[in-house]
Amino acid sequence: MPTPLLRTKLYIPPVRSNLVPRPRLTEQLNTVLDRKLTLISAPAGFGKTTLLSEWVAHCRLGIADSGLETSSASTLGNRVAWLSPDEGDNDPTRFLEYLIAAWQAVKASIGETALAAVQSPQPPPIESLMPLLLNKLPRSKLRGIQPIRIESKFFNI
Repeated sequence: MPTPLLRTKLYIPPVRSNLVPRPRLTEQLNTVLDRKLTLISAPAGFGKTTLLSEWVAHCRLGIADSGLETSSASTLGNRVAWLSPDEGDNDPTRFLEYLIAAWQAVKASIGETALAAVQSPQPPPIESLMPLLLNKLPRSKLRGIQPIRIESKFFNI
């Protein structure tokens, strides 16, 4: 029986009311929408999560000054898969379960086969599951999903 997931790890943190806007960084995020991966790296406490939650909020609202057209901004905002892992998710199988759950919050059918394999009594090696999962993404009609990696001190994956 799989261990239940803590769903709060999949929630986008709300934008704080005392937020200091960082329009230059938000504009930079707007320019990477066509990239395969964006890396945001800074020491702990420098506002990586705050920046991303602000950016997603702007995209969801379709704010005109976000640098995106309103229609594409709201489309992007509805295609955000969020995962806030911690030390306990350093296990590759556990991390994959959370990653699939985050993607399924956007589209429920993503990763069904990989998740079933991970949760089976004799799961295959993670290396064999990643292609199964990632090869389905281009066909999932979720063009425009922007993978963003935040550096984390917790992971050795």
